[in-house]
Order: sequence, then structure tokens, then C-alpha cells
Amino acid sequence: MWLPGVLAAAAAALAAWGIHSLVPTVPLLTAAVALGIIAAQLPFARPALTGVLAPGLAVASTRLMRIGIVLLGLKLSLVDIAGLGWVAIISTVGIVLFTFVGTLWLGRRLGLPGHQPLLIATGFSVCGASAIGAMSGVVRAKDEESAVPIALVTLCGTLAIAVLPALWHPLGLSDLQFGHWVGAGVHDVGQVVATAQVAGSAALAVAVVIKLTRVLMLAPLVAVVAIRERGRFPVASGEPVRGRISTFVGPGKVDLRPLSGSGDAANAAASRRPPLVPLFVAGFIAAVLVRTFLPLPAAVVGGADTLQTALLAMALFALGSAVRLGELVRTGGRSLLVGLLSWALIALLAFGAVHLA
Repeated sequence: MWLPGVLAAAAAALAAWGIHSLVPTVPLLTAAVALGIIAAQLPFARPALTGVLAPGLAVASTRLMRIGIVLLGLKLSLVDIAGLGWVAIISTVGIVLFTFVGTLWLGRRLGLPGHQPLLIATGFSVCGASAIGAMSGVVRAKDEESAVPIALVTLCGTLAIAVLPALWHPLGLSDLQFGHWVGAGVHDVGQVVATAQVAGSAALAVAVVIKLTRVLMLAPLVAVVAIRERGRFPVASGEPVRGRISTFVGPGKVDLRPLSGSGDAANAAASRRPPLVPLFVAGFIAAVLVRTFLPLPAAVVGGADTLQTALLAMALFALGSAVRLGELVRTGGRSLLVGLLSWALIALLAFGAVHLA
């Protein structure tokens, strides 16, 4: 049942690659998200997106997303991070944490529903829609909770491609300073590349290393949230379970039976607890260590990069297909305010870190 949706996501990823090839300033992953958002607004496409394609899109947005994030670790070497210097490293980590906490606080203060504050904070502070997809899987967020953060981070990241180069010379930044600013303040890796490349190869190299340092922060953030989520399911195997268990017995009929004891029901409840460290997070860290300590052939690194880009493009198309712009316009005013303020916050913090480093 999942094959049609996965094939549709693959076709969309191929179309996004075509768009990027024709217009290199449009990042491939941004194009993939945009195609998903556009498809979701087409009345004739919605029945397919919510019907026959839905199982495959769910696989793309979860499993393929996690495989892509693991492969993303092969882009990052701890040696490259160490080459930035301790001031740049500490300031980059500080930007991620301050933006994450500040955006989370702001989202909750403005009363955003469900997991929206957490997902917006993750996307804007770490690595855009990819981070939102990773975090939404850990907290088991609903599609509608992920849709608004994805739309916001795509909007602000796309705006950054035009806005930041326009501010480059008026702010008096050198090429390398501009690359540092872009890497520390723009959300998605592809958007960072599209923005920083206007300042030359040296600026682009600095921007990518700074950005991948931020990506590395996804692992501890997701792990902390996973531990917190695990605490919400205190039942462990062998512990008594009290309450009721619901069983579907027919249309409109649900049987509520008392539940107690430590048998299969207790084990089933325990199995719902998220793992202490999600497997894809452990895989991401392992990939970083492999890239750092093993001399991988260029063909292997290049192939992994291509596969990672393809998988993330498929996953982001699937995530974008859950966005309903009409609902966002009607109900997303506070979310838009949080996104814009978070975008401004990370840009200001990154600007300060440039001068500090």
C-alpha cells in the first residue's frame, strides 16, 4: 500500500532536482517542500494525497527522513568543526540553544497549540524542515501540527536567500564574515548554500561548516525531548497497570474493560514508550564518527550525499503535502508572528557571533 506514495514522492524529488538544475538559486530541498505545499492546495490532488498515496507519504516523511538524517552525518567531520576555533563553536552552540529556548517560550506564551512551539523552535534553531520532521516523529506530532512549522521555516528560509545578500555590504561584512552569518542564521542546508555562494567559495565553505555544526545539535536536542517523552509513559514491563483498555467490537461500539496486572497489556503499554535515544539519532552520531576517523573514498561520500539529498527531498515533499494554506491563513497569525520573531532573533544572534569570533 505504501508503494504509490513513495513513487509519487520520488517523482516529486526528481522534479525538484530539475527545478534546481534550471534555477540553481532555488535549493533542491526547498523546491521539494514547495512542490508538496503546491500539490496540497490543488483540489483534484487532495483525494489522492489523503487516500491512495497517504501510506507511502507517511513512510517517506518518517522512515526515509530518518535514513536521510543518518546519512547527513557523513557530511560532518569533527576535525572541520575543531578548525572553526573554540569561540565560533561555543557561539554557534549558544545560538542554537538560545533560539530554541526563546522560540519555545514565545510559542507557548502566545498560546500555539499542541507541539507547534516545539517544532517551530526545532526548525528555526537547527536545520529547517528536516529537523521538524525528525522531532515530530519523536513526539508523534499530528500532520496538522507539523504543517504550520514547515510552511513557516520554508517561507523564512526562502526569504533569507534574498534578504541576507542585500544586507551583506551595507552591514560592512567581509566575505568570510558573511559566510559565518549565513551558516549561523539560515535554516536549511540547501538555503545556506544558495545564500552564501554569492560571496565566493571561501565564504561558502565557512557557512557550510558552521551550518553542519548546528545540524550536530539536532542529536542532543532530540535525545533530551525523547527522554522527556519517555517520562510521560511511566509504565514499564512487569509493573501493574490500572485503568481501562478500549477494544473495537463493531461500528460505533467500543468495549471498555478494566485493566490491571502485569501481563500482555502492561507490556503493550510499555512498548509505547519512546526509546531513550532514537535509533536514527544514534545512527547520525555514528555517521559523524565514521566520517571523522575513517578515510572514506570520495565515491562513497559522494554517493551517500546524493542518496541523502534524494531521501530528504522525498520526505520533505511528503511533509509539505500536509500543509493547507487556507487553514494557515485563517488560524496561523500567531504562528507567523512566532516564526518571524524567531527568524529575526537567530539573525541578530548570528550577527553578534560574527563580530565576537
